[in-house]
Amino acid sequence: MLAPALLLVGGFILYPAVNAFYLSFTSTNLLNVDAQQFVGFDNFTEMFAQPEFYQSLRNSLVWTVGNVAFQLILGMLGALVLNAKFKGRGFIRGLVLLPWATPSVLVALMWLWILDPNLGILNDILLAVGLLNEPMAWLANEETALATLMAIDIWQGIPFFAVMILAALQGVPADLLEAAKIDGAGPWQNYWQVVLPLIMPTVLITVMLRLIWTANYFDLILVLTNGGPANSTLTLPLNAYHTAYKGSDLGGAAALGVVQALLLVVLVVIYMRQVRKSEIA
Repeated sequence: MLAPALLLVGGFILYPAVNAFYLSFTSTNLLNVDAQQFVGFDNFTEMFAQPEFYQSLRNSLVWTVGNVAFQLILGMLGALVLNAKFKGRGFIRGLVLLPWATPSVLVALMWLWILDPNLGILNDILLAVGLLNEPMAWLANEETALATLMAIDIWQGIPFFAVMILAALQGVPADLLEAAKIDGAGPWQNYWQVVLPLIMPTVLITVMLRLIWTANYFDLILVLTNGGPANSTLTLPLNAYHTAYKGSDLGGAAALGVVQALLLVVLVVIYMRQVRKSEIA
C-alpha cells in the first residue's frame, strides 16, 4: 500500500538528494557533463575560500530568520482579527489570501513597478507626505536592498501564517474559553493561558515548514536584484544557481546545496529539541 508513495518520494526527493551529494565531490561542467572527475573535498575547500560564500551565508540567515519571525508575529495578529466577528468577514478572509496565492514572479514584477525610483508609486507617496526629500532607489542601494526584499516576502508570507493559525483558532472549544472567562481570566490571560497552548502545535509545524521554504526560496531575489547590488542580497540558493548556470560548475553548486541542507538539518534538530523541552515543561 505504501509502495506508490515510496516510489514517488524516492524518485523526486531521495534520488536527487543522493545525486547532488555525489556531484559535490566531483568536477562536473554543465557544458561537458561526460568529462566528470572525482575531486574529493576540492569543491568544499574552494567554496570556503570564497568571500561570496560567507556573504551569502550571512544573507541567508538574516533572510530566513527575519522573514519567518515577522511573518509569524504579523500572521498571528492577522488571524486574531480574522477570527473576530464582523461584517464581510468571509470576503476579507478570501481577499487576504491573494498575496500568498499570487505567483512569485508576478509579485516580483508588481513590486518592481511599485519601487521604481522614477515612476514607482511608493516614492510618490513618501515624497508627498514628506518622508523623503528625493526618490529612493530601494533595490539599487546596498543598505536598503535586502530589507526591501524581506519586506516584500513578509507581505507575501503573512497570509500563510494567518490562515493556518486561523484554522487552529477555529478549533479552540468555545466552552473552554467561556469557563476561563467565568474564572476571571481577562482577554490577555485567556489568550496566553488557554488559546496559545492549544494552537501551539499548529504554530510550530507552520514555522518549521516556512523556515525550510524561505531558506530555499530565491525567485523573488532572482527577478528583483539577482543578488545585487554588490552581492548584498546574494543568498545560498541564489549563489548555487549562479554557480551552476553562470559558472557551469555543477559540482560547486552541489557543494553549496549540501552545506545549506546540513545547516537546515541542524536548525531543524535544534528547533525540535526546543519543542520537546517545552512539551515536557
